[in-house]
Amino acid sequence: MATTATQQTSSGGARVRVQQFGRMLSGMVMPNIGAFIAWGLITALFIPTGWLPNESLAALVDPMIKYLLPLLIGYTGGQMVHGKRGGVIGAVVTMGVIVGSSIPMFLGAMLVGPLAGWVLKQFDKAVDGKIKAGFEMLVNNFSLGIIGGLLSVGALKGIGPLVEGLTNILSNGVEFLVNHNLLPLINIIIEPAKVLFLNNAINHGVLGPIALEQSQRVGKSILFMLESNPGPGLGILLAYWLVGKGSAKSSAPGAIIIHFLGGIHEIYFPYILMNPRLILAVIGGGVSGTFTFQMLGAGLVASPSPGSIFAYFAMTPKGGYLPMLAGVIVATVVSFALAALLLKTVKKNDEEEMDIEEAAAKVKDMKSAGTAAQTAATATTVAANVRTKGSVNKIVFACDAGMGSSAMGASVLRKKLQGAGVNITVVNSAVSEIPADADIVVTQKTLTDRAIAVNPNAEHISIDNFLKSPKYDELVERLK
Repeated sequence: MATTATQQTSSGGARVRVQQFGRMLSGMVMPNIGAFIAWGLITALFIPTGWLPNESLAALVDPMIKYLLPLLIGYTGGQMVHGKRGGVIGAVVTMGVIVGSSIPMFLGAMLVGPLAGWVLKQFDKAVDGKIKAGFEMLVNNFSLGIIGGLLSVGALKGIGPLVEGLTNILSNGVEFLVNHNLLPLINIIIEPAKVLFLNNAINHGVLGPIALEQSQRVGKSILFMLESNPGPGLGILLAYWLVGKGSAKSSAPGAIIIHFLGGIHEIYFPYILMNPRLILAVIGGGVSGTFTFQMLGAGLVASPSPGSIFAYFAMTPKGGYLPMLAGVIVATVVSFALAALLLKTVKKNDEEEMDIEEAAAKVKDMKSAGTAAQTAATATTVAANVRTKGSVNKIVFACDAGMGSSAMGASVLRKKLQGAGVNITVVNSAVSEIPADADIVVTQKTLTDRAIAVNPNAEHISIDNFLKSPKYDELVERLK
């Protein structure tokens, strides 16, 4: 028993650490997605093979991808570590890797941005309280300038060429997979990782930088489509709608709209967590969709974020709509067929577990970190922090990136509170950036451990279904 508990603790801790690392990678890209979309639209419209070829306007493409986007990533990475000072030095050092390489330095920016912020943070800690009055501004400005200048020179001569070599190795690996028709096999890893809320890390932290470099060279990249394909998730939700049971069946139509049109893929993750066998369905859909993309030469000019079908249309280059639609449709059909078969073959004694809230809670017990003792300790902490009506001023709905499911959940909860006449602030945030003044924090079950670590003083509420969780109504009744 002790060995099993230790293994669970180790597994859960590793999962949380991987999620945190993935959050750091995606956290440097997600706030700047608007800039990536702007670059993608300019590229799709004005390059020689675009919809509206224009040599003058197309001059924006190269400087944006080589300078603007990496600098934004480097600034954001530094800011995550050490605030605005970290952001400034992150941008300065990122300039070093940009000049020291002949390719877009997204991976380099992800490396040196946080690193530069961390170095400056250590210096600021070392001199804190030791600077004579009146010299604070002088020391702060010159320390940033001197450290940033030295690090940028090191990045120019060392890190830039090193990251360029690494990028070339990764690109050659992708080319090998493409040339040997092995690229679809990547979905065997991607689809399960997505369900464990590593989707943003995979898409923006790993695939995105390589895809952008490829897109600059050939005008499009299939790598943008590996994780973001809405087809597998759509197939799962269609299967629940047509052959599912209970609350999962009734909530599936709304989830389809949010997933396929809104691009928030996290909405279908609980439907898989409640019946883990369905991971086979999304793997089948992902593999078949990527195979279709590859066979027909599909590709996008930039990241379709969020992963909505509308974003797919916006980022598809001229002449690429048929291959794009074919891959999405094939992925949907295969995922639906497998999911429907798996749902129909559920044993009778398992039918009672088809309620999305109860079933996902049981799956969470298998997937979440911690031993029984830790679970009890967490429950005690949460119970001790339960807020009463008069002590609640702010409710925070948190998700991995702070932009998708958290915004949707906050909107649903806000409307319920307003309908009940309860005037309480409801906001959304990334799970790693939960504000200190949050009284109640609402998260998806697999993220609750991370939320408690960030803000242990708040009351934490775990949910499974972003649209129809009974926890919403329970909370509203308590606060009325």
